[in-house]
Amino acid sequence: METPSQPILIVLLCFGAYLAGSVLFAIPVCRAWRLPDPRAQGSSNPGATNVFRAGGWQPALTTLVLDALKGWLPVWLANQAGMSIMVQAIVALSAVTGHMIPIFFRFKGGKGVATALGAGLALAPLTTLLMAAVWLLVIWRSRISALASIVAIGSGPIISAILEPETLPLFGLLTLLIVVRHRNNLIRLAQGRETGL
Repeated sequence: METPSQPILIVLLCFGAYLAGSVLFAIPVCRAWRLPDPRAQGSSNPGATNVFRAGGWQPALTTLVLDALKGWLPVWLANQAGMSIMVQAIVALSAVTGHMIPIFFRFKGGKGVATALGAGLALAPLTTLLMAAVWLLVIWRSRISALASIVAIGSGPIISAILEPETLPLFGLLTLLIVVRHRNNLIRLAQGRETGL
């Protein structure tokens, strides 16, 4: 049953998810490992792939886990609060949006893939795990992270429509957001200039 206080709780969950998403963990992780600022090298993206290029698997995996956790936790909290799938999806989008346009970093953020992974694991684990399998297959064959991310997120709406159709709107919007964020990568891919791992 919905209560009069539920709209306030929804707003708080979305705002909290956005703030959590706005923490770009690649930056403190690079500082902890005494690596260069990820925004000033490589693809300039504060994400796990760029951290990997700078410092290898350990800091990259740490960044991936932390960025995924900030997507997973708000959605899990929304689930524990008894929110509908639609509300949980909005919370998930809030976290991903926070990573893309973070208030703590002058609204200049990353591409949201790891945060979307965490949010997806909380809301639609089967769809998300299959998308992760697609990512692993493409990265294994191509060694190009951007291509793997685009193909994996593009598979999301198809997989969710078959397995978890109630989450299709979420994966449709995530696909749109993340593909738009990868627009420069798409141009470089078309020109054959996209770098691999």
